[in-house]
Amino acid sequence: MFEGFAHRRIATSGAEIYAAVGGEGPPLLLLHGFPQSHVMWHRLAPALAERFTVVAADLRGYGQSERIAGDPAHMRHSKRVMAQDQVEVMRSLGFERFAVAGHDRGARVAHRMALDHPERVERLAVIDIIPTVEVFERADQAMATAYYHWFFLIQPGGLPEHLIGLDPEFYLRRTLGSWGSGGEVFTEEAMADYLRAFRDPAAVHAMCEDYRAAASIDLDHDRHDREAGRTVRCPTLALWGANSIVGRLYDDPLAIWRRYAPQTEGQALPGGHFLPEERPQETLAALMGFFGVSETV
Repeated sequence: MFEGFAHRRIATSGAEIYAAVGGEGPPLLLLHGFPQSHVMWHRLAPALAERFTVVAADLRGYGQSERIAGDPAHMRHSKRVMAQDQVEVMRSLGFERFAVAGHDRGARVAHRMALDHPERVERLAVIDIIPTVEVFERADQAMATAYYHWFFLIQPGGLPEHLIGLDPEFYLRRTLGSWGSGGEVFTEEAMADYLRAFRDPAAVHAMCEDYRAAASIDLDHDRHDREAGRTVRCPTLALWGANSIVGRLYDDPLAIWRRYAPQTEGQALPGGHFLPEERPQETLAALMGFFGVSETV
């Protein structure tokens, strides 16, 4: 996977971040979600690299990036801090302005990046999420059942870390096969990469801290922006799986997104949550079109 890409470890002001860098053309940052790594882009990155300089990075605590211990306020894993990591990565590579596409947690980091660093983000693509504050404020029994992990992973005192650590492979495989995309969509090579990190207790802790931040400091940041009328200023693409939790629970994801990013366009794609691995051609075509390349690859 990622043949021809350079493998970089970049020290930012807060963490050492891993990134696979390849291709030529306008810079495009790719951010992954839970419980994965940059490897989730392996079916799209080579084609994207024919038109863009692709930077597929691991979020702090995930994949091959540095594990950072949590703090009581969960600030070290806030989307604001995680976005700052990636802005510094791009700057270190010589990119002051760039496009960004994020899936799942990476999409939440990308959303925060577009708010905090509007001068950096030219175009934003978010895959299979609605804004974090909307998830919590719209919570009902259906959401809590489908997104049970949002409430499990935020439990304090190391509870989720301990329980996951008893059988990390079971939890990982169960999670990857639970959100509208069957486990068969993941290659064994990709699964091995995800599992390698997931067997590290420090990585699991960082992932839990990511979710704890989403239920605390991230909400403070999101509500502050909403009360101030602060929205994403750049063109935004929202994609979601027709069979994903987003596709099943929310009647009009575009209408939700346009409250936070007025220039949002987008659509449902056939498939579940893990669209870049389940539906790579459809996802690639949508991203190529949005980021200014009319031809499909």
